[in-house]
Amino acid sequence: MLVKPSHYDDDGYVIQWLRSPVPSNSLAALYGLAKDCAERRVLGDVDIEIHAFDEINTRIRPERLAAMIEAAGAGMVMLVGVQSNQFPRALNLAKPLRARGIQVGIGGFHVSGVLSMLGGVDADLDRARALGLSLFAGEAEGRLDIVLRDALAGALKPLYNYMDDLPGIEGMPVPLLRVDRAQRTIAGTTSFDAGRGCPYQCSFCTIINVQGRKSRRRSPDDVEKIVRENYGQGLRAFFITDDNFARNKDWEPILDRLIHLREAEKFNISLIIQVDTLCHKLPNFIAKCRRAGVKRVFIGLENINPDNLLGAKKRQNKITEYRHMLLAWKSQGVLTYAGYILGFPNDTVESIMHDIDVIKRELPVDLLEFFYLTPLPGSEDHLKLHKAGVPLDPDMNKYDLNHICTAHPKMSPAEWERAYKMAWQRYYTMDHVETIMRRVAVTRANASNALFLITWFMGSINIEHIHPLESGLLRLKFRRDRRPDLAVAPIWSFYPQYFAEMASKVVRWVALYVKLRRIYLRIKADPQRFAYRDIAMTPVAADELETHELFHTGAAQAYVAERQRLKQIQDGTGLAHEAAPSAVGALPKRTAVPAEPAE
Repeated sequence: MLVKPSHYDDDGYVIQWLRSPVPSNSLAALYGLAKDCAERRVLGDVDIEIHAFDEINTRIRPERLAAMIEAAGAGMVMLVGVQSNQFPRALNLAKPLRARGIQVGIGGFHVSGVLSMLGGVDADLDRARALGLSLFAGEAEGRLDIVLRDALAGALKPLYNYMDDLPGIEGMPVPLLRVDRAQRTIAGTTSFDAGRGCPYQCSFCTIINVQGRKSRRRSPDDVEKIVRENYGQGLRAFFITDDNFARNKDWEPILDRLIHLREAEKFNISLIIQVDTLCHKLPNFIAKCRRAGVKRVFIGLENINPDNLLGAKKRQNKITEYRHMLLAWKSQGVLTYAGYILGFPNDTVESIMHDIDVIKRELPVDLLEFFYLTPLPGSEDHLKLHKAGVPLDPDMNKYDLNHICTAHPKMSPAEWERAYKMAWQRYYTMDHVETIMRRVAVTRANASNALFLITWFMGSINIEHIHPLESGLLRLKFRRDRRPDLAVAPIWSFYPQYFAEMASKVVRWVALYVKLRRIYLRIKADPQRFAYRDIAMTPVAADELETHELFHTGAAQAYVAERQRLKQIQDGTGLAHEAAPSAVGALPKRTAVPAEPAE
């Protein structure tokens, strides 16, 4: 049994949907590996039956899992891809399984991150050990055979630690989910990783300490096989989960394979990818992404204050490149998401609101999503605070980037929370939504998809009160699926409240969509829609240091001055060629209007 746990909302109920938004790559990867083990018959004459469940779209009943394993005479439950915020829920799923003698293993970013950075010292890992869970740190490629043989013998080890031996993934079994599982996501999206690891050193990130800083990647043959196998199941939409696909050294041959599938073999596929803010500097990268089927791109913008970026070791983010990069994506008709972190040491409520206004006016980003700066276990930030004895919230359920987990040097918890809530409202005003839609229309991107996504984001925050990345279609709540420390509501109050809440939300969702669709139709009917321009959509000019408020803060001016100094050194001596970006005035102009309409 492969189970990807969800986590609890603020009322203690499991966050679960009829259709979930983001597919679990961990679940797909483990299913593919287990399927390969079954085909190779690693247990000899014993057949391996695999069941994969994502709790975000499937109710998990531990007693039913236990009954299935007992009926089979042998088996285990693997809790896969468990993040820190999912760890409490994972333990609550494991407890009744262990009470019936079922073997349970648990792996994912929390186990691996804590083993990597804290040597395994963690209260929640202690709880897992006390329950008799088997901890798995690292990645399962080439190691799952061992775990399955131990499970068959009823002798799972307390710890499988492969953090010092991360495997190559080229030629490994491909990530795969059965089509009936993948279709429980909105639009039937499935996922795979083309590569793992990241060369950067962002202090808030866990990836570099869990997947390593050395790039490990699948071959173009592997990626083509993944797409073909999933396409054969009827799956057309793919989320490439690489933290930064632009740093995959094989990005071009991979994209060339996908371009061939789309253009020569007429595969009707679409992709979502994640990239950094320097991706546009790779020749042909963005144009080939569009031809390969990239319709949406997530960009780690993180902040527009250079001091904040430097403090977080996000040195690869250069504010002088933001407009170039975003306009390059817009020129190809690709919708852009950007993540934005609130709560860097220099942030205040006022500075955050100021920066959001600058972004709205000067950066052509479509969807902006906000996160608290969170010291995730496995990150450098968490390690520093832990060593310094700084108080951290002990409830791992809150480490989802949407809750405050430690103190801020300039904002009280109430101020920080107010800034977070205000940020969403400040960005997603009706006026700015119309601006976003007009920018989408002028680039001939998929405006109806933009309408859907904006509705999704606004409704998730204002109606569901859940981050868009955790939202879904039709919230499911089950009376008994609540944190054990909270009371189970009586039947007579739970169900009337639940159904009334659902009916109210459906009405509000429809009203929101109707309101936004009116904006969409008004723009669609405007004969001048392709002539729209604003300051964000104008090509980059030589005088932007003076004309754009993005560069008017003290930190921004100091940053640009340093960039210009490095540029002068580069021009004068040929040194600093790799480190120094072009000064704003020296950058080439780009048009924001594509040569042909998007599909």
